[in-house]
Amino acid sequence: MFPGELTITEALAQFRAGTLSSVALTQACLDRIDAVGDRIKAFITLTPDRALEAAAEADRRRAAGEKGALLGVPLAIKDVLTLEGAPTTCGSRILEGFTPPYTATAVQKLLDAGAVILGKTNTDEFAMGSSTENSAFFTTRNPWDLERVPGGSSGGSAAAVAAGMALGALGTDTGGSVRQPGALCGLAALKPTYGRVSRYGLVAFASSLDQVGAFGHTVADVATLLGVIAGHDPRDSTSVDAPAPDYGAALTADLKGVRVGVPKEYFIEGIQPAVEQAVRAAIDQLQALGASIREISLPHTEYALPVYYIIAPAEASANLARYDGVRYGLRDEQGEMWETYKASRGKGFGPEVKRRIMLGTYALSAGYYDAYYLKALKVRTLIKDDFDRAWEQVDVVVGPTSPFTAFKVGEKVDDPLQMYLSDVFTLAANLAGIPGLNVPCGFDADGLPIGLQIMGPAFGEEMVLRVGHAYEQSTMWHEQRPALG
Repeated sequence: MFPGELTITEALAQFRAGTLSSVALTQACLDRIDAVGDRIKAFITLTPDRALEAAAEADRRRAAGEKGALLGVPLAIKDVLTLEGAPTTCGSRILEGFTPPYTATAVQKLLDAGAVILGKTNTDEFAMGSSTENSAFFTTRNPWDLERVPGGSSGGSAAAVAAGMALGALGTDTGGSVRQPGALCGLAALKPTYGRVSRYGLVAFASSLDQVGAFGHTVADVATLLGVIAGHDPRDSTSVDAPAPDYGAALTADLKGVRVGVPKEYFIEGIQPAVEQAVRAAIDQLQALGASIREISLPHTEYALPVYYIIAPAEASANLARYDGVRYGLRDEQGEMWETYKASRGKGFGPEVKRRIMLGTYALSAGYYDAYYLKALKVRTLIKDDFDRAWEQVDVVVGPTSPFTAFKVGEKVDDPLQMYLSDVFTLAANLAGIPGLNVPCGFDADGLPIGLQIMGPAFGEEMVLRVGHAYEQSTMWHEQRPALG
């Protein structure tokens, strides 16, 4: 194992023991990026000088007796989160040349905890996609098989961690964009409760669904990252004013008394047989660890996909109206104002973003608002009610994260519906605002990772992490690394 493949927990232990410095670890990550970066294409922007300066400062602080939850740990940031002085592209041409004058709250909290930021990772344009093929710049590749996608939209962050380029990363999850690439890249990947982490400095896609999440090799790593970025932020009106607990303290191996719900709607026709087999074996393992398993029903699950693809594009239509070529980013000057708007947006946005803007604008238009958008909001409430009833019977709900393992680059790009189905098991958690965690639970015959999804009630991250950690520590899936050479 080379240094970039260490877990955050292992790296911090080596720092404390004096057997590894942050400068050495950061340089090892940068060397790894040099070695395999052209094959993976995980990063849009690298900040090596800034990273090495931060690493040297972390070593000085540690030598002086200072402590920090992430002091000296090299991390990556999805390029929809702002970092002062570094370009933010959102994977889109329309933000060409934009460098934000401020840093997102979640990123600032990492910096305050002593983290070293290596750079900004590739993403589907404005986080709209499930494969990172919608980036305006390039397609990120899955470290387990370079012919396959890493998932999306946080595919760059997932690939960076899986390939040993960074020890952890931030992503964002609007409909599964942390958990699904976590599953396809064999990582622990957490979407917190909506409102648990500030969205200030996160470039908005769908404001009622977006949430900042975290990637790591282990559940303990994502628990550490959540402990740093969670908490109230007065600059985000949707941030909940509630103290963040000690997530690390929740990580025990004991699942006695834990009630695990298995929704029958999550084992559907079309699911890859290897995925179902691995997830059912994982459920058996949870039972062996002392949990009680109960079949439950979430009857409105089938509506999550159509509801999401009305609400999310509608919110995107409103949020992306600000990109007009006037204040920042790409401007295609046509003399007349409206022509400049159309030319700038036509050239700056890619086909998937245009598709969603048109869908959303249509759903919000006069004569269709009640039939589509308003009805979707009502069904969203029914989906949330399903989960609320489930929490009366169980502590967590488990099932597959993705219905299939990583697919080949180009395989679904011309079939939007098939691409959208990639997130069929993750969308409901965003609609309900609840936390969801992916943990690796096996491999298919092609050696591609399979993910188990664990969901819990709002602000129930402690139980979700506890179940995930107990399962993870009783298996060896999380110890596997791709053979990139």
